[in-house]
Amino acid sequence: MADSENNNDASTAEPSKLCDLLERGWKIFDEVDSTNEPLASSSIQVRVKRGIGMLEEASTMVAQLDLFSCNEELEEVATADLRYLLLPALCGALSLKQSGRDRRLEIVQTARNYFMDFLNRCHEYNLSRFELPTANENSSPCEASENESPAALSVPCQPDLVSMAVRRQAKIERYRQRKDLEARLTDVRRAVDSGQADDEVTRDFYLLNVQRWVTVCLEEIESIDQEVEILQKMDGLKQGAAKQPAQPARPPMKPFIITKDMVQAKVFGAGYPSLATMSVDEWYDQHKKRGGLPDQGIPRRVDTEEDTDAKEREEEDKEKKAENDDEESRLKTRDWDDYKESHRRGYGNRHNMG
Repeated sequence: MADSENNNDASTAEPSKLCDLLERGWKIFDEVDSTNEPLASSSIQVRVKRGIGMLEEASTMVAQLDLFSCNEELEEVATADLRYLLLPALCGALSLKQSGRDRRLEIVQTARNYFMDFLNRCHEYNLSRFELPTANENSSPCEASENESPAALSVPCQPDLVSMAVRRQAKIERYRQRKDLEARLTDVRRAVDSGQADDEVTRDFYLLNVQRWVTVCLEEIESIDQEVEILQKMDGLKQGAAKQPAQPARPPMKPFIITKDMVQAKVFGAGYPSLATMSVDEWYDQHKKRGGLPDQGIPRRVDTEEDTDAKEREEEDKEKKAENDDEESRLKTRDWDDYKESHRRGYGNRHNMG
């Protein structure tokens, strides 16, 4: 108890500056988190760096003042000091707002260290029931199995359905817990903002904030582990591509013909690329000379006209004979009718009959 009293006296040595740093850094995070501007813009990045600097300075002051100790209980911590538990969580959340592809792996690892520092402190004070993430979660089960033995390279990595189901259930539970805490925070915040909250309500407000940030940090660490695995694989691919010697540029290949002899080339063409043998005008002139375009105004040939004239003359002669009704045509018609009556159709046709 004497140590706690000394700590409380030390915390009141410079309360305004430490409190001011926390409030300003927290305000910057809320503004950056709710802004519609792109995070990569210069104005946002300047504010992010300023907020990280304030929170890191406040964390240094808390460490120098020894506000928190693993030997004390949560009830021994002063209500005004509970809010400083959020410093590592806010530092990690603001660190993730930084941009830069080249430094992304360093950024997420730094943010993970901040989140783990916050969760370790909350676990020491038993602020919430949760399981601390392990330090080597950024290696996947497939990589662990490959590092165990060379024989594991031939065996495909099978997903652990039980662990996947457990993680899914834990994520659902954290989501429900977070929504419940946010609803309770909304009610308590009204009393704190109005200035009518007593010490118990204020303490409850800080504890709810800490518990909410526990769920946020657990989700962020899970996302960071997945991102770290992807970033490490990308770095490995880049290093592997850099070690490979550059292949010399080959000259463009000339088109070649796949034929056995000249006869085959004449039948199947000249290969690829095939060139046109004549233009459209040449094809039209060629067919025009042959008379192959009767619908394009080319006159018909004379022999076809003579055939049609002969047929017309024969038909006219038949009509004249039928009109004159001469004796010879009547006898020929009568004989033909008698022949058809005495001879059945097809009589005397022995073609292909054996």
